[in-house]
Formats: sequence, structure tokens, C-alpha cells
Amino acid sequence: MSRLAAYHTFGLIEAGCDEAGRGCLAGPVVAAAVILPAGVRLPGLNDSKKLNRAERERLRPLIEARALAWCVGMADVAEIDRINILNAAFLAMHRAIAGLHRRPEHLLVDGDRFNSYEGIRHSCILQGDGKFRSIAAASVLAKTHRDALMADLHKEAPHYGWEVNKGYPTAEHRAAIITHGPCGHHRTSFTLLPELV
Repeated sequence: MSRLAAYHTFGLIEAGCDEAGRGCLAGPVVAAAVILPAGVRLPGLNDSKKLNRAERERLRPLIEARALAWCVGMADVAEIDRINILNAAFLAMHRAIAGLHRRPEHLLVDGDRFNSYEGIRHSCILQGDGKFRSIAAASVLAKTHRDALMADLHKEAPHYGWEVNKGYPTAEHRAAIITHGPCGHHRTSFTLLPELV
């Protein structure tokens, strides 16, 4: 945790923002925004991709309890197909930011692009979830909330294996699409199967 920076610009209320599910074939894209207090202790906090499921699930309630403010937002499959996945990810982030009960003065956004939100200053940071505490915390919340949502969707369509693959394009997921066809939770704007198949 010590290698993650506590802030980008000293003295500003900063919210870290990150999303989960951009590369999936099914399900919504989910984003989180998190404002952390100075000196917060979140042992083991890191980029969610570098943590296992148990570590992420352990951190989630700590982040939610110790953050000054946090919120999760999402864009559904219909929105993804209508405005494209990048804009849908920005929309999910905007919804998360809008749900914060404290207005941030600076947004730290994981990645290289972002659509400005209500005139709030923002900084795009490549691999920011491995550099700043607030972005890492947002990555954990986005990932764990989306995983829980995909586990619920799995109950509706268990043959796709979403409780394991979470909607990502694994070989098993693609094989299930070949066998059963796509369902209403699949993103029709995505290439669900390679052309050779």
C-alpha cells in the first residue's frame, strides 16, 4: 500500500474513478468513484487486477466504511450498444460521481481519456489503479460490485458460466454462445464470435 500515492494535488478533494467490464461480451459496465480521507488505512490495497477474489472481497467493506464518500454507477447493455463501450464507461463514471455525497474538486481517472463532468477538473492517469489509492479503491469497488451483479445474472442464464467468467470472452463463454446463441444480456455491438466460427 505504501507505494500508492495518497493524492495527486495536495489540498484538493480528490475522487478516484475506475470501471470494470469494458472488455466483456455480456453485462453492464460498472464504475466507481471514491474519496478517501488522508491517512486512511486499507492494508493490501492495490489495483484490483493484481488481487485475488478473496482479497478484493476483504477490501470492499473496508473501503466502503472508511471512505469519505463512494458510489457505484453503471451503464447497461442497451446503452453500451447505443453509444459504444467507451462512452458507456464514461457515463457509468459520471453516474458514480453524481452519486457522491461530497462534491470532489479533482477527478483522478484511470486511463487515457475521459469526458469532462460538470466542470470538475480531471486528470487521466494510465495504469492509475496501480499508482493512486483512490483509483485503486475505485477499481476494487467497481470489480466486486460487477462480479456480484454477474453472479445474479448467472442465475437467469447459467449455461454461459458467468459466475466464473463474469461475461469476459473466454473459450467456454464463446462455446456456450455457439451452443445456445446470445441472450438479452449480450452486447450486440460486440463481436461475440470470431468470424471463422
